[in-house]
Amino acid sequence: MKKFLVRRLLQIIPVLFIISFVVFVLVYLAGDPVALMLPEDASEADREALREALGLNEPFIYQYFHFISDLASGNFGTSFRYNQEALPLVLERLPATFELAAASMVVAIVIAVPLGIFSARKRNSFVDLFITGGSVLGKAMPNFWLGIMLILMLAVNYQLFPVSGRGSMAHLVLPAITLGTGIAAEMTRLIRSSMLEILHQDYIRTAKSKGVSDTFVVFKHAFKNSLIPVVTITALQISHLVSGALITETVFSWPGLGQLLVQAVNGRDMAVVQAAVFVIAFLVIIINLITDIVYRLLDPRIKYS
Repeated sequence: MKKFLVRRLLQIIPVLFIISFVVFVLVYLAGDPVALMLPEDASEADREALREALGLNEPFIYQYFHFISDLASGNFGTSFRYNQEALPLVLERLPATFELAAASMVVAIVIAVPLGIFSARKRNSFVDLFITGGSVLGKAMPNFWLGIMLILMLAVNYQLFPVSGRGSMAHLVLPAITLGTGIAAEMTRLIRSSMLEILHQDYIRTAKSKGVSDTFVVFKHAFKNSLIPVVTITALQISHLVSGALITETVFSWPGLGQLLVQAVNGRDMAVVQAAVFVIAFLVIIINLITDIVYRLLDPRIKYS
């Protein structure tokens, strides 16, 4: 286990290098940042002086080496929009995004676990078809459309929840439902298929033949063994949470990392874009590492080579 952790931690280094190169190339191709940093009536001499100060006149490879050295010290540059260092600005928004992501996962689990188990136990019944069809529909609904519909119905028409912002649990309900619905739909289908496979195993038949109730068999024996693929899809849903947060936070004006990244892209605030993308990539890598560890805890038969 220790060797596995050390090897995975070492693998993070080249992955971060690749990510840094991709981010730098995208920023490099985005155009001249000086045009955004100076007013339109700025003289060409002022523009050239700023380019020289920022190192934009140097060859591509030299600019990239400077970029890497700045990354090593945690320096992503200064946001010209907020007049603040980019990395602290990004880190300030992380708690709001974590709050939304955690609430969305809770919504997804609360919906998916009972529906997936119930659907598997009622295989090929009307209830099973209804739940399966609902999960397909939930997966197909775009986040922005669902968010707008929830705002219109529950915030505008019935005024049950705030339209936007962050400050109380009431502000969290609609964004969490919006972001968690698609994840719940995917998890419901996976739990159903996993439970169906487990329920046909010999040890389940043996337990039933001894007179053990179906409910006890499902929750004592089948459910735990069906969790491994659920953990897999949960880890994969991190990317869905990130992409969904970009839209959901914008729709509900949720002051998280997703909203900040969208605003930075629209305003071509490249220092913030670099910092946000790099932080998101690092978090995804760490979460994948944690997922591998959870595999081992759920199933000791899994060996790391």
